[in-house]
Amino acid sequence: MKIVFIGDIVGRTGRNAIKELLPIIKKEYSPDVIIANAENAAGGFGLTKNVAMELFDYGIDCLTMGNHTWDNNDVFNIINDPRIVRPLNFSPRVAGQGWTIIEKNGLKLAVINLIGQIFMGPYNSPFMVYDEYIDYILDSSDIVVVDFHAEATSEKLAFAYYVDGKVACVVGTHTHVQTADERILTGGTAYITDLGLTGASDSVLGMEHKEIIQRFLTQVHQRMKVARGKRQLKGFFVDICEEDRVAKEISRINLNS
Repeated sequence: MKIVFIGDIVGRTGRNAIKELLPIIKKEYSPDVIIANAENAAGGFGLTKNVAMELFDYGIDCLTMGNHTWDNNDVFNIINDPRIVRPLNFSPRVAGQGWTIIEKNGLKLAVINLIGQIFMGPYNSPFMVYDEYIDYILDSSDIVVVDFHAEATSEKLAFAYYVDGKVACVVGTHTHVQTADERILTGGTAYITDLGLTGASDSVLGMEHKEIIQRFLTQVHQRMKVARGKRQLKGFFVDICEEDRVAKEISRINLNS
């Protein structure tokens, strides 16, 4: 099974990058499934129903989330869509689901979303919540992949080694900076610390730099705006062996327009 993961989509600029560049990715990689992180897809903060449907129309099969899941109240009009997964280690009392099943080519692909604890907030342990759910998820699926939405490189990498051989792929999101550490671990799990940013290339993590610079200079909160201009799409490709359910080929994706 061939899967393309797309790094954090930021605002309209990021969505335009998807619209323009995703057809190139489809032609080059012929993916069976496309997964993207969309927690910043609506105006740079959160997700709305209209934005989610726009991304689905472009050919994305599943949207993962993160710490900005609840930034836009309209997300409650779409969060229970089975194509959207918010972090599994959020409180079990919140709406939505932390994992989902995508059926393609006669196989069941489980997509899990987890959020880190270091520098992120008082979330439940992703390690312990993974342990709580993984046996059931494995029984319900053929292949498992994880979007680990976290700040600390150490936490992402430690988790990848913790699950090596049990899931086919772990991709990191959240920092908006693509890392050059893609690898297949000894147990067959594909890994990259961060997919990177899909949005404005001339920006600070997808946002206009002027307001952010002023915030650093003055310590006064400045309203951030989604940057425009040249666009980029960052991501990760993995080809998973359908027989033994481990990664056999990986590649970073880095396109500009």
